[in-house]
Amino acid sequence: MIISLIAAVTENHVIGKDNDLPWHLPDDMKFFMETTKGHHVIMGRKNYESLPPKFRPLPNRTNIVITRQKNFSAPACEVVNSLEAAIEIAKTGSEPEVFVIGGAEIFNQSMHLADRLYITEIKTTLDGDTYFPVIDKNNWTALSKKNHPADERHKYAFDFVTYERKK
Repeated sequence: MIISLIAAVTENHVIGKDNDLPWHLPDDMKFFMETTKGHHVIMGRKNYESLPPKFRPLPNRTNIVITRQKNFSAPACEVVNSLEAAIEIAKTGSEPEVFVIGGAEIFNQSMHLADRLYITEIKTTLDGDTYFPVIDKNNWTALSKKNHPADERHKYAFDFVTYERKK
């Protein structure tokens, strides 16, 4: 099973602020939805709670929420207490590629396990309080890179980059 991390990240590694995204990039959201559709997605409790209620659980995916809270309820989601338990659910479900979707703590815990990274590299620096781990480019090969310019719907230019861990 391939373990993938997927995130939109600014040049200063910001992925969030005040439990929200500090940008509005509709084509990035579309890319996220299309890439993860039909797969298991693993997220932390705070990331789950940051989703608008109408998108909980994320549709057409098996949602797995990791939390230390006892008796945490996330309707129509699998709730576990560790990253290992979350990955085991995906393996048991014969998942070919599981997606870790955040937040920062879950990304930090899973980076060493990742086989692939789907990173939307946003061409700006922004204030934030949640950060993606630094990607050591010595350990990764860029498989693809697609540029998306800023336009009337996207304040910032960005690149969709897929990395694979070097063997």
